[in-house]
Amino acid sequence: MDVRKEYLDFFKSKGHEVISSMPLVPDDPTLLFTNAGMVQFKDIFTGAVPTPENKTATSCQLCVRAGGKHNDLENVGYTARHHTLFEMLGNFSFGDYFKEDAIAYAWEFVTVNLALPKDKLWVTVHDSDDEAFEIWQNYISADRIKRFGDKDNFWSMGDTGPCGPCSEIFYDQGEENFGSDEDYLGGEGDRFLEIWNLVFMQYERDASGKMTPLPKPSIDTGMGLERVVAIKEGKFNNFESSLFLPIIKKTQELAKKEATKETIGSFRVIADHLRAVSFMIAQGILFDKEGRGYVLRRILRRAVRHGYLLGFRKPFMANLVETLDSIVGNHYNEIREQKEYIKEQITLEEDRFFKTIESGMSLFEEELKITKEKFSGEVAFKLYDTYGFPLDLTQDMLRDKNIEVDIETFDKLMNEQKSKAKAAWKGSGDSATDGDFKQLLEKYGKNEFVGYNQTAYNSKIISLLDENFKEVSTLSAGQNGWVMLDKTPFYAESGGQSGDIGVIEDENHIAEILDTKKFFDLNLSKIKVSKSNLTIGETVACVVVNRYEVAKHHSATHLLQTALKMVLGENVAQAGSLNDSSRLRFDFTYPKAMSYEQLKEVEDLVNSMIVRGIPSNIEELPIEEAKNKGAIAMFGEKYGDMVRVVDFGGVSVEFCGGTHVRNSADIGSFYILKESGVSAGVRRIEAVCGVAAINYTNEIISKYQEIQTEVKNQDVLLGIKKLKDQIKELKKELEVAQNATQAPLNEQIIDGTKVIVDVVSNGDLKKIVDDLKNANEKLAILLLQAKDDKVMIVAGSKNTNIKAGEWIKNIAPIVGGGGGGRPDFAQAGGKDVTKVEEAKQKALEFVKANL
Repeated sequence: MDVRKEYLDFFKSKGHEVISSMPLVPDDPTLLFTNAGMVQFKDIFTGAVPTPENKTATSCQLCVRAGGKHNDLENVGYTARHHTLFEMLGNFSFGDYFKEDAIAYAWEFVTVNLALPKDKLWVTVHDSDDEAFEIWQNYISADRIKRFGDKDNFWSMGDTGPCGPCSEIFYDQGEENFGSDEDYLGGEGDRFLEIWNLVFMQYERDASGKMTPLPKPSIDTGMGLERVVAIKEGKFNNFESSLFLPIIKKTQELAKKEATKETIGSFRVIADHLRAVSFMIAQGILFDKEGRGYVLRRILRRAVRHGYLLGFRKPFMANLVETLDSIVGNHYNEIREQKEYIKEQITLEEDRFFKTIESGMSLFEEELKITKEKFSGEVAFKLYDTYGFPLDLTQDMLRDKNIEVDIETFDKLMNEQKSKAKAAWKGSGDSATDGDFKQLLEKYGKNEFVGYNQTAYNSKIISLLDENFKEVSTLSAGQNGWVMLDKTPFYAESGGQSGDIGVIEDENHIAEILDTKKFFDLNLSKIKVSKSNLTIGETVACVVVNRYEVAKHHSATHLLQTALKMVLGENVAQAGSLNDSSRLRFDFTYPKAMSYEQLKEVEDLVNSMIVRGIPSNIEELPIEEAKNKGAIAMFGEKYGDMVRVVDFGGVSVEFCGGTHVRNSADIGSFYILKESGVSAGVRRIEAVCGVAAINYTNEIISKYQEIQTEVKNQDVLLGIKKLKDQIKELKKELEVAQNATQAPLNEQIIDGTKVIVDVVSNGDLKKIVDDLKNANEKLAILLLQAKDDKVMIVAGSKNTNIKAGEWIKNIAPIVGGGGGGRPDFAQAGGKDVTKVEEAKQKALEFVKANL
C-alpha cells in the first residue's frame, strides 16, 4: 500500500485541499527547519492572516529535527522510531469541523483504509476532555480510552497563543514481542506505538496563563508516515521497512559485510542520514560552518564516521542516492531531478572529512585510553577545530562507553576562538515582523502588482502604516512609514531582486519610496513623506526609479547561469543571488576557484547572448508544462500549480517572478568584476551590466589615461617596460655605490679560519655574506645592520665547525629577536637597535669559544 497516497486521497475525498510539502527552510524566523506539518499553517492558526476560503487542508510534510529544541539526532540509529528527516501526514481544519469529525475521520482511515485490527488500537485523551472521551466511545470501548495529563495530552504553540487538549491513537504491537518495564500504554517502550496525534485547538492562552475558548476552534493532526508503513509491513522497527531497508542492503553490499547486532546501528544511521542529507541538498541547503549548513555537515559527518566503523576509507554515500531515488523519487521529484548534483555535493564533503578522519580517530583512541571519568575538553575541541569532528560526533562515539565530554572546557575554548558554529540553534537569525497584517488582508485582500509592464501608475492609497506596521490614518511631513496601494507598480523584494524605489506625488506633496517588501503577500512600500501629509483614500502618481537597470542585472543573471552550466557543467546550481541597479551577485555550486580562462569564456558567452538580441518571452504556465519545457527552478522554493516562466529564446528558461528586459540586447554589456569563495563548494561571481558597466569601463579608461600620464607614454606596456629597465639600472648603480662606500670589515684569523663579525651600515647583508663565502675557503661570518627601529642579522659558515643556525639563535635574543637556519647559512631579525654593539661582542665571544 502507498500509505502517503492513500492518506491524501482519503482526505481529498472529504473535501480537504491537498497542499504540497513546504520547503525544509521555513518562512519563519523562530525555526531553523520545518519540523511539523502545521508550520505552513501557523499564521492561520495564530490569526496573523485571515482564514482561507477552503477551511480544510491535508498534506504530507517533510520535516527535519536535528538541532535546538527539536533535536532527534543523538537518538537516531539507537531507537526504532527516531529520524533526522521524516514525513508527517496531517489534516487541518481552520474553524470548520472539530472533534466529532476529526475523530470520525481518524477512526475510518485507521480501521478501513489502513485496515488495522480494532483490538490492537488504544486511544488517549486529556484528563479534562470529557467531550473527546464521549465521542471516542462511539468507536471504541471505554476501557481502551485512557486519560493523561498536560505532559502527554495537551498541546500549545508557545507560552501564549492557541492551545488545547489532544488525543493520541496507539497501536499495540503485541505483548509477546516486547517485555521491558516501559512497555505499557504511556511508557517509553515500543510495544504501544503512537501513530496519530489529534490536536483540538480550542483555547487562547494569555500571558497570565488564563485560557479563553476560541470562537472558531481548529484541528491540527500529525501521523508519522514511517511508523505506519512499518506497522503495515509487520515490522517492529522503522528501519526494517521498505523506506529504509533497501538503503541498508545497498550499504551492506558496498561494505561487503552483513549487519550484526554490533554493527546494525551504523547501517541504520547511514540510511537515515542519507535521506536527510539528500533532501536538504536538493532544497538548496549547502555545507557550511554555521546555521543550517552546519547542521547538514554534522549529519553527513556522523554518517561518514559510522561508515568508517564499517570499513569505508573513501567516499561511499553517493552510491546510495540511486537507491533512495528508487524509494521516494516518484513522489519527490527534487531527488530525481537533482540526483547527480546531490551525489557531487555529498562526495565533495565526504572527501574533505575522510582526509582528516583517520588522524582524528587516532587522537580520539589515544585519549580514550587515559580517560577515567570525563573525556578531555581540550581534545574534543582539537577534534572539532583541527579534524572537523562536530562535538556531538565525539559524544556519539563515547555514548556506548557511558563517558561524557568535559563540556565546560570545550565551551571555554570555543568561546575563546569566537567560533560562529552553534551546537544549539534557536532560529534562522531573521527578525520577526509583527503588525496589522491580518486586518489589512481582511479589509482589503491582497493588493495587485501591476509593475511587470509599467513603471508609472496612478494608484489609490488604501492604507498607511507607521514604522511598527500599525495602521494610521495619516503620515505627516518628515515621517517614515509604509504605504499600501490598491494597485502598485513597485516590485517587492524577492527572488534575489531588490525592492523598488521611487516617488509618489500629487498636486500638494511628494514622498520618497525607500524600499518595497512583501509581508504575508501584501505588497508594501517603505515611504518617507517630504512635505504636506499623506492620507488614506488619496490617488497618487507612482513612479518607479531605476527599475530598468535592476531588470538588466536580473536578466543578465539568468544568462550567467546558462553560461556557467555551459562552461562548468550541468551540475552547477544557483545557491543565491542579488540584483539591484548597480550590480549583480550570483552564488553557485562548484568545488574550486574558476580559472581566468573559464571566467573569460563565461563573460564572452554572456556577451554573445546579449549581442544576439534574444527576445524574452514571459508567460504563466502549469508547473508540469514549465518543467517539460526545461525551465530551471530555484532550489528550496515552493511553487503553485501555475508558475511564471522567463524564456530567452530557449537559451535560458527559468521559473522567475522578477522583472526583466524585453530583449537581451537591452542589457548592453556584461563584465565580471570578481570570483570568490563563499563556503565549501559554493563560489560567487560579482558582475555589472547596463549603466553600471558603462561606469565601470569609464573608470578603467580614466585610470588607463592616468597611467599613460604617469609613465609618459601612450603605449602603457612599453612605458612600464622602460620604467622597469630604469629601475634595474638604478639598482645596479646603487649596489656599486654602496660597495664603493662600504667600510672595510673587521677581519681576523683564528686557528686558520677567517672570522668576520661586524656592524654594516648599508648594503645587502645576504649578498655580502654569499660573496665572502665564495671568496674564502674557510670562513665564519656574522653581520649586523640597524635600520630605523629594526635589526637585521645574517650569519654564514664554510668549512668550519661553527653552525650558522646555532650561532644566530644565541645572538638574536640580545636584540629582541629570533631566527635560525641551516648550518651554513642563517638569518634573524630584532627590534632593539640599542643592543647592536653588545650583540656584536657576544657573537665574537661565541665564535672564539666554539672554533
